[in-house]
Amino acid sequence: MRRRRRGLAAGALREEAYAAARAEVESTLSALPPPLRRRAEAVAVSYEWTPSSHLIAEGIDSDTMGLFSGPTFGEEVSSADPHAPTITLFIRNILLEADGDMKAFRAEARRTYLHELGHYLGLEEDALDARGLA
Repeated sequence: MRRRRRGLAAGALREEAYAAARAEVESTLSALPPPLRRRAEAVAVSYEWTPSSHLIAEGIDSDTMGLFSGPTFGEEVSSADPHAPTITLFIRNILLEADGDMKAFRAEARRTYLHELGHYLGLEEDALDARGLA
């Protein structure tokens, strides 16, 4: 889970931001080495404006930029967690982190996607930090 820094204001870039995030994820996927790309393609990507009240009630911070949920690579989907692996990008929070700058937004969307993909692959926060993805 990546959290944004506080105190930044978003502009009126909502639709452009959604499109840019989708394009950045697609570009990032296509640039991955084939074995990693195949693994990454098994993970659904969802784009939400902000974390839902349900997620916040479960303890997810309102300023979270991305979230991985579901089983990690190599784990089976179980009755305890029947959901498929999913990365959710929270567009508003990424946009706020980028202070409305679309170039910075694309870079942050990419970094957040790779951060959450790292969780799918079993990496913890310290390993992600070592890779510049904290």
